[in-house]
Amino acid sequence: MKSLDKRRRDQYKTKIKEEFPRSLRVGSQKFKKKLSLRYGENPGYPAAFYQEEGASGPNMAHLKILQEGIKGLSYINVADMDLGQRLTHKLTEIYPDKLICTLIKHEMPSGVAMDTEPVKAFEKAWKCDSLSNFGSVIVFNYEIDASLATLLVESQRNVEVVYSPGYTPEALEVLASRKILRVVEMGAALKRQAKDNGLEFKRLAGGLLVQKRFNSQIISPDHLDVVSKRKPTPEEMEASVFNWIVAVFTRSNAVVIGTKDKVHGIGSGQRSRIDAAQNAIQFSRRGYGPEGCVMASDAFMPFPDVVELAAKNKITAVVYPLGSLKDQEVIEKANELNIAMLVTRKPGEVESERCFLHR
Repeated sequence: MKSLDKRRRDQYKTKIKEEFPRSLRVGSQKFKKKLSLRYGENPGYPAAFYQEEGASGPNMAHLKILQEGIKGLSYINVADMDLGQRLTHKLTEIYPDKLICTLIKHEMPSGVAMDTEPVKAFEKAWKCDSLSNFGSVIVFNYEIDASLATLLVESQRNVEVVYSPGYTPEALEVLASRKILRVVEMGAALKRQAKDNGLEFKRLAGGLLVQKRFNSQIISPDHLDVVSKRKPTPEEMEASVFNWIVAVFTRSNAVVIGTKDKVHGIGSGQRSRIDAAQNAIQFSRRGYGPEGCVMASDAFMPFPDVVELAAKNKITAVVYPLGSLKDQEVIEKANELNIAMLVTRKPGEVESERCFLHR
């Protein structure tokens, strides 16, 4: 007879039978069942993944499972892969010559970095917050080779899923040595355009929310406006774009701090902006620290407290949208503290871009 401890652990490995229909239709859009999943958000509840008919390019419709692992993919694994792929795809559009590694945990980024060398891109992303990255889904915009695969199978990382456009035969051999790991191949390289109907659906009890998918227009320093006395350096401008894009895919309230090639800390899903900022700084101290970073905030600053916190921790610039009754007070505090303030609009425009996400 199994011990109680063994039975409790087995519930996370047990695949739940599902009897969902082979296809679903929402309005004129048809979805076809692609995968029966291990279980839903929680053990004991059935789940499945449906691909959108007609979708093409680097999205979830054409993923290919190369190694299912002992447990197989779960509902959250697939959701994490989707968020990581979207974020990595957007960064690839902006930085087409960079190798990009994104780590996702519970539908939130936990590490993001860029480099020109495959192993370095991964190591930089992992060191953003190695504690949070334990048990993550890792998404790449480049092929995995044996040297990188060797790092991915290290047991202390406990990687859940590796999701990449390609793998060398030698890499697949290495990845197969970790029986619990799921290895998934993208349907297309991330330099291609992803196409689907562009709508987002959220199920409610007794209803359905529908919206057009958000796509940030902040793709270069030319899309940012400076509102402070101190002008940002070229490095701060580059870091503002990079960290803003990470904030786009981070659950609100979101504050992201980092440099031009890697995230240092992420505060996500908080009820107040100051808490999100404190979390980003706190988590950064597990890795690179907040000093010399740019801070990206997904919405306006209601009070100067976030700017004061940034200055106290030697953060040098902030990128954010305007829209608060106290915008001028916040900018004046930044001027007093010698922080560069960039807003998410082109010079001469009035409205700023906000990037709330509530997944």
